[in-house]
Amino acid sequence: MRALGERLKLARLRRELSTALFAERLGISRDTLNRLEKGDPGIALGTYMRALRVLGLDKDMDAVARDDELGRKLQDAKLPGRRRPRAAASAAPGTAEAEAAPPADQARSKPQSQPRSQPRSQPRSQPDKPRGKPLDKP
Repeated sequence: MRALGERLKLARLRRELSTALFAERLGISRDTLNRLEKGDPGIALGTYMRALRVLGLDKDMDAVARDDELGRKLQDAKLPGRRRPRAAASAAPGTAEAEAAPPADQARSKPQSQPRSQPRSQPRSQPDKPRGKPLDKP
């Protein structure tokens, strides 16, 4: 953040903007501008973005993380490889591969649900006292 603050200060000076005028255009105090130009991490990122916009440098923010080389490599590493056909579908009957593989209908079927070993919880009991205001009876 320190380097960004220094670059913003240099950009302000090249445009010959005073600290008072620049702070007014940003909508911040001169003290906050001073902290921004020093790269204070306590300054909101939105304030840095406003400074870039006032200086005409907001288009440069579009380039941030545009070419995320590391991220693309990580994403590519998680992509599944080329799928091979199932051994059961390609194995001829009577071969060792066909005997080792489960039948096609068992391989694709969902597992049967197990019966519950514990009883379901009891329904909530009604409260002893009525809630709210009592109704007037005629």
